Amino acid sequence: MRIGLVVDSGCDLPKDFIDANNILVMPVPIRIGKEIFVDDRDPQRAREFYARHEVDKNHDAETAPPTVDQIRTLFLEQAVGDFDYALVQTVPKSRSPIFENATEAAHAILGDYRKYREAAGREGPFRIRVSDSQTLFAGQGVLAAETMRLINAGMKVGDIRQRISDLTPKTSGYAVVPDLYYVHKRARKKGDKSVGFVGALMGSALDIKPILCARQDQTFPVAKVRGFETAVEKMFTHACTCVEEGLLTPIVCVSYAGDPDAVYQMPGFSKLKATTEKHQVDLLISHMGLTGGVNIGPGAISVGFISDQMDFA
Repeated sequence: MRIGLVVDSGCDLPKDFIDANNILVMPVPIRIGKEIFVDDRDPQRAREFYARHEVDKNHDAETAPPTVDQIRTLFLEQAVGDFDYALVQTVPKSRSPIFENATEAAHAILGDYRKYREAAGREGPFRIRVSDSQTLFAGQGVLAAETMRLINAGMKVGDIRQRISDLTPKTSGYAVVPDLYYVHKRARKKGDKSVGFVGALMGSALDIKPILCARQDQTFPVAKVRGFETAVEKMFTHACTCVEEGLLTPIVCVSYAGDPDAVYQMPGFSKLKATTEKHQVDLLISHMGLTGGVNIGPGAISVGFISDQMDFA
């Protein structure tokens, strides 16, 4: 049985990892002013996007989930012919309709997929399962990377599903955002009240940067630190501590809303890199998906891992 993985473009993984593992990406359209862009995790397109400051807070920007018909077409034209069983992981359903649309699309292909499999020369039934990652950015990336690790290890699909289900509530995506006012403006437009207006103004005035955590379908601050670089270093230090105490999976993901090369110069990153190497943990570095960049702003940085440690040191 050939098991495949499908993610949306908000899943922060390097393009070479996606290509090497034949991961299928659901593109997400983004409107900046009057222009429409498609976020498909192309690194060159992302560099150009961030370099042109397309997600500057002065622009009118919004993301739009792929429709049921668009996802259905993707499943039929790519997943059905490539895989026998497709595991689909999406951004949290509380943040986007992608989960619901993908679930509806998965049901919609059941009566049509056989002719596509025959055309691709594949025999037997096709199965598909849609799940909610319950996390964001690098957190979604690490859950997907662990899924691929289990697939490549030859684990049975039922065991993979159970293992990922067990790990999902323990998957954390942390992020430091340079501009809280920016986040408030985007969140207010989407009806998200997780970042209050007064807090955003105070944070901007005092240079207070919260370290956010996306876990179990919730986004909340775990610390408030004066200065962006200090907050980033504290976030990476917490990741180091969790690696040293023992992760549930040997993977850490880091994503940046800009050129990923900048990550190597950030305070605390060299220690994280050395710590992951010492403990034989894979460190995957990528650009933050354009959907993430639109919603939390250029210059934001995220780290994701899976751990029993729920308290932020």
